[in-house]
Amino acid sequence: MLREMLGGKIHSATLTETRLDYEGSCAIDRDLLDAAGIAVYERVHIYNVNSGVRLDTYAIPAKRGSGKVGLNGAAARLGQPGDKVIIVNYVQVADEELSKHRCKVVLVDGKNKITKLIEHKSERPK
Repeated sequence: MLREMLGGKIHSATLTETRLDYEGSCAIDRDLLDAAGIAVYERVHIYNVNSGVRLDTYAIPAKRGSGKVGLNGAAARLGQPGDKVIIVNYVQVADEELSKHRCKVVLVDGKNKITKLIEHKSERPK
């Protein structure tokens, strides 16, 4: 059996911009993508802590070290600069591989600079 597991998470990032006129996606500082193990153009889920809105789109890289986290296209209507968001990706893991799976959690400050990296080990249900 395959299970859908947390792959990576950028926790409590601050939206820095919204661009309605862009074709779509979420621009994320390349340092944050790399730290969370999120690939460019990978599907991501975004949870807006301020509004409760949940959406999915794909990640595009923003300039490394810029601290940029921006919603583009239609998603731009679902957040405002200054909103706190959680960005996650999920991966499929076979039951027999669960003990090897690690998810990456990236904690950031108010300027989207990494403050802590955590890896969590998955566990099989009993």
